[in-house]
Amino acid sequence: MRLNSPIDNSEESDTTGRLYVVGTPIGNMEDITLRALAVLKQVDLIAAEDTRITRRLLSHHRLKTPLISCHEHNETRRAAELVERLLGAARIALVSDAGMPGVSDPGYRLITAALSRGIPVVPVPGVSAVTAAISVAGLPTDAFVFIGFPSKKRNRRVIQLETLSRETRTILFYESPRRIRVLLEEIFTVMGDRSVVLAREMTKPYEEFIRGTVSEVLSILAGRDQVKGECTLLVSGSGGENEVDPDAVHEAVQEEIRDQLKTSGDGLGRISRRIADKFAVSRQFVYSEGLKIIEKQ
Repeated sequence: MRLNSPIDNSEESDTTGRLYVVGTPIGNMEDITLRALAVLKQVDLIAAEDTRITRRLLSHHRLKTPLISCHEHNETRRAAELVERLLGAARIALVSDAGMPGVSDPGYRLITAALSRGIPVVPVPGVSAVTAAISVAGLPTDAFVFIGFPSKKRNRRVIQLETLSRETRTILFYESPRRIRVLLEEIFTVMGDRSVVLAREMTKPYEEFIRGTVSEVLSILAGRDQVKGECTLLVSGSGGENEVDPDAVHEAVQEEIRDQLKTSGDGLGRISRRIADKFAVSRQFVYSEGLKIIEKQ
């Protein structure tokens, strides 16, 4: 049974469906394979994370295949419906808003549901933010660790970073532009001043790669009102020449807090802002450490 042609037309395909997992552009509409376009044209239905985004892609390439939504909030219910269609010999393409479905995007539940019922699942590979970023980062690429989006909860995120602090391979994160500064500050505090690459708006008109140490990248971002576009962050593994001891940073911050509490006459909030800027750490971290010190006095 051939599964690597654009659409499998073997005799078995008349009695069983196919789920095609199709990679789509992460920005530039032209970054899509000829095979992916053929599949999207010939399938009976496209299950899309956001039908509005996928409709724009289809319109750009003059395709009119029917769409149905399949996103994180309805995937469990939708998977059951789509599996029934697949069992009825439907050919369905699964796409996310950008990149490969299932890679920090919806798709896992539908794929596992199809596999559990013996339905062939066919990859139609395409562009990925992970491979696009790692290919031009200039960091070691012989081995790397893909984390995806870190936890939105600070305590869990810090624990995650502490677990990764001894990782020797290059580490990749996805992060929203609203939270990227905080993530960099926490990386500095937990992992030290490592070499990083911040990839922003990849394949789009304002594509940007910011390279340097964590503190250097934070300094660049500090001069901007806001960061725009989805971000892929690459962090060098432990043992790099720019790495500093996180414990030493922690102790230096504590010492600075004690000194300024004694001599400045300012409140903890103002002190925290100054120290956070000086050590490139989050104000919340400094304020929390300051409260601990005040409680012990």
